[in-house]
Amino acid sequence: MAALRPSTAPQPQDCSAVTFLRPRNSFLGLSRTSLGITRIYGSREKLGKFEEAHLRSLGSNKSDPTLRVEASRDSAGLAQEITNNNKLGVNKIEQGLDLFGEMKNRFLSFKRHKYLENSEHFEKLSKAQAPKFMVIACADSRVCPSTILGFQPGDAFMIRNVANLVPPVERPSETNAALEFAVNTLEVENIFVIGHSCCGGIQALMSMPDEIDRSSFIRNWVVVGKKARLSTKAVAANLSFDQQCRHCEKESINQSILNLLTYPWIEERVGKGVLSIHGGYYDFTKCTFEKWTLDYKRSNVDKEGRRVSIKDQAFWC
Repeated sequence: MAALRPSTAPQPQDCSAVTFLRPRNSFLGLSRTSLGITRIYGSREKLGKFEEAHLRSLGSNKSDPTLRVEASRDSAGLAQEITNNNKLGVNKIEQGLDLFGEMKNRFLSFKRHKYLENSEHFEKLSKAQAPKFMVIACADSRVCPSTILGFQPGDAFMIRNVANLVPPVERPSETNAALEFAVNTLEVENIFVIGHSCCGGIQALMSMPDEIDRSSFIRNWVVVGKKARLSTKAVAANLSFDQQCRHCEKESINQSILNLLTYPWIEERVGKGVLSIHGGYYDFTKCTFEKWTLDYKRSNVDKEGRRVSIKDQAFWC
């Protein structure tokens, strides 16, 4: 996911820049022309007060043409400022309309080309879901599994979190709840943990101090991958920070795979051969994808010396 930065407090809005729109039957139907003539009442009030003071000033200084010229310039400058504020407010509204206008078009395209053309499939989905996959992926906006791997509605039960981490069974989270539902209720046949390049969550994990700041939600979460960090530091200490992060991005996937086996009902189904666990790594800088599968029989899942063995590796490019 993208590099995580501390959020900044929102700046107070200037009330004079608030635009009030006349009611219309369709908000999305507002034209550029109607937006262009919308008045900003806070600004008009401001201008009116200034003009009143301006007229008083002119009346008391009729004998001084210099003051009249300066006051006229000030009035013109304020009028230009308010005009600019008007344009800025209108532009922001138009951008908002364009954003949701595009979203509306994409939805209608989906309805026309997917939903209506596959009505029987969606009718079945309205009654129940039976996905073959549970996907655990990163929340990064650049990595959408459905887009990258072509999952269609009903194909995958999906959860996305920072750095695509799976906590062990003793650490409750929403991921645990999703796993329980997917495995015990939906009885998925595959769990697929997907990581990616340039992950901000992994960068936060690799750069955080040894003493965790418990007030940071990000650090308090990514510490789930601490074993992957320690493993990376042990074998890649001589590499650059970026190279260490890339190593940890893949190592954390295998750590999450091992954490999946701390859930008794997952390990039981894996041992019976009715559930498979897979890892995947998407490099969006090169558009390549690596896939591998847990070799349960050759892996060491004991608490001491845990290690993962893999099979069926594939590289898609």
